Amino acid sequence: MDSQEEIFTTEESFRLIDGVSDFAKLVLVLSGGEPLLRKDIFDIATYGTERGLRMCLATNGTLIDDTVCEKIKRSGIRIVSLSLDGSTKKTHDDFRKQDGAFEGTINGAGLLKKHGIEFIINSSFTKRNKDEISNTYRLAKSLGATAWYMFMIVPTGRGEDIISELIPKEDYEEILKWHYQMEKGEKDILVRPTCAPHYYRVVLQKSKEEHAKFEKRTLKFSTGGAKGCIAGQLIAFIDVDGNVKPCSYFLRSAGNLKEKSFKEIWEESKLFLEMRDFKKYKGRCGECEYIGVCGGCRARADAIYGDYLEEEPFCTYIPKKMKTGIRGQGTGVGVKGLL
Repeated sequence: MDSQEEIFTTEESFRLIDGVSDFAKLVLVLSGGEPLLRKDIFDIATYGTERGLRMCLATNGTLIDDTVCEKIKRSGIRIVSLSLDGSTKKTHDDFRKQDGAFEGTINGAGLLKKHGIEFIINSSFTKRNKDEISNTYRLAKSLGATAWYMFMIVPTGRGEDIISELIPKEDYEEILKWHYQMEKGEKDILVRPTCAPHYYRVVLQKSKEEHAKFEKRTLKFSTGGAKGCIAGQLIAFIDVDGNVKPCSYFLRSAGNLKEKSFKEIWEESKLFLEMRDFKKYKGRCGECEYIGVCGGCRARADAIYGDYLEEEPFCTYIPKKMKTGIRGQGTGVGVKGLL
């Protein structure tokens, strides 16, 4: 849920929570922008907790202090996510275009740990900072994070401005293989590539090659963790205007909460229904034997090709059917789930 007080009022936020909680008891992440700029953010979090939702907060960490930590605990927020896009001040501040951002995030992590609040670290990578991936992971672990999520940038919204900086798909594949090897031996912190659905194809391939069982772990109240793209299948994003989208990277809307209920949009929108029907997927994704565990990034396909059902543009894999010349209308079955 994106949050800006002047657009999405407190009362509108409460009504949104009523509609969502009447449908199911879900995980609701308060994000932005920077949600801590809202004066009513903890009123919203408290209300969500009282309605039975599992509330989380996504922040850059720079506004966290002891008072904020106490409010986080009182409001029932289960976990906080922080943004850390490099292992050094120079890299992170340059990436965020904000001097002092690195120190603010590190300080925020320390305060959360001091107050016994679990936190996740999200790290986004492009050509500019990809050489710091392993060091950023080690820094996140040293800070005491519960989990570290490696985000592969999707070129939509502000991401369009750095499309020339996107990691080439060949390097992308090697990074995912590195993550597989790292995750195999990691027992202290949860790790996950995000917006990299073909990682789950890499996991199956590598574990088969090595004749090894790969242990899948996830947060106790998290979504995903066992398959690739879950946008529109297990998660949705609500922007400040009430538009419901498959994820934060999607520009298309499945419907607006000022016109329809969340339940109606989730269960009946054309966008969501098509995304859950793997038989409609095109190109290599439509022919791929790994469609059920991967699915490709639908936002990335939409950004590059203008069609969210097209193939994942950052995947190098050629499906067996295409290698042998056997073509079909797509494989797999649709998946329907809740947030």
